[in-house]
Amino acid sequence: MTERSEPASKNGAPAGRDADESGRPEDRVRRDTARRLDRAMGSLGTAAMARMEEQLPWYRALSAEDRSWVGLVAQAGIAAFVEWFGHAGEGRPTPNIEFFGTAPRELKRSVSLQQTVDMVRIAVEVVEAQVEELAAPGGADLLRQAMLRYTRDVAFAAAQVYAREAEARGSWDARLEALIVDALVRGKVDDGLHSWAAALGWTSSPVVVFAGYAPGDDPQSVIDGLRDRGRRVGYDLLAGVQGDRLIVIVGGANSIKDAARSVVPRFGPGPIVIGPEVPDLHAAAGSARAAIAGLRAAAGWPDAPRPVLAEDLLAERAIDGDPAARVQLVENVYTPLAGTPLLDTLATYLEQGTSLEATARLLFVHPNTVRYRLRKITELTGYQPTEGRSAFTLQVGLILGRLGVA
Repeated sequence: MTERSEPASKNGAPAGRDADESGRPEDRVRRDTARRLDRAMGSLGTAAMARMEEQLPWYRALSAEDRSWVGLVAQAGIAAFVEWFGHAGEGRPTPNIEFFGTAPRELKRSVSLQQTVDMVRIAVEVVEAQVEELAAPGGADLLRQAMLRYTRDVAFAAAQVYAREAEARGSWDARLEALIVDALVRGKVDDGLHSWAAALGWTSSPVVVFAGYAPGDDPQSVIDGLRDRGRRVGYDLLAGVQGDRLIVIVGGANSIKDAARSVVPRFGPGPIVIGPEVPDLHAAAGSARAAIAGLRAAAGWPDAPRPVLAEDLLAERAIDGDPAARVQLVENVYTPLAGTPLLDTLATYLEQGTSLEATARLLFVHPNTVRYRLRKITELTGYQPTEGRSAFTLQVGLILGRLGVA
């Protein structure tokens, strides 16, 4: 009687033979090692968490909730490696990095890319320390090589995850920054402004606004350069390019001079006007209005310093139609002198071309009396009648006061 042969499977191995006994020896070693890894996943995750607790100060400083999330990510990462290793011989599949999505978005802000690399490194160390026990006989080198490739690919994947988060956050921050600058320029200040600023981490005080012209570079590169400069010197800084204008808001500078030293080189040619210093971002709308009005009126003073304070352009701003400058000039110049001999003395002195003797003759007083009154005018207004720019500002203030501007 003829002996019946055993039917063959598609790969040529007898159908009744165990599948693990078919294929290349390397494949059998891989499958055996994958089963051992699968059984050891729980202990590997526990060991990784214990080592992180021991070696990583930033991990110990996390909240209990964040540490729990980190543990879940570590466990998911080890499970993903085990799954990948079991199929790594099938056309070299790409590692599955979906375990990075296990954690909430807030954790990605609490844990930096460098710290994520630390986590991967420790997980690798834990597995490497047990390679001989985890690998099937003859599979230690195979497991080590797989770990090298997997951790390399995971490191690149982590960098991509963080890069995408940074790009998304950067785009969102840029939109918020543009909204804040636009709101301050238009004077539309409400509670939403503080929320936007808080989202950008703005906490600094005092605040000062610069207005000038943008350089010919790409607007975004100008803003990025200003942000980098602000980070280096420790200031909060917001910037926006609006048409040909560049508006920069600086918070936390020790002085206006220090702030100017940091941002003025980033402006293009032309005047730069500095608004008055204000206590917080909410009050910066007034500083922005003054700076922009000064920028419009700066052409009236061609020899103005660069940068120039908006306060030093009050006369030009008032002539240009800035209501705030007109009111401030009347309050600074006309109101303190109204109803006193000082007003007539100032008017006469300016009308007589700042001649002391001519003023004394017209007022029927001694020249020393005129000198005394001029000193009092300086004390009350802050402007010195004997100085050219101050005399011009006083003249404009007198005219506005006579016109009843209020």
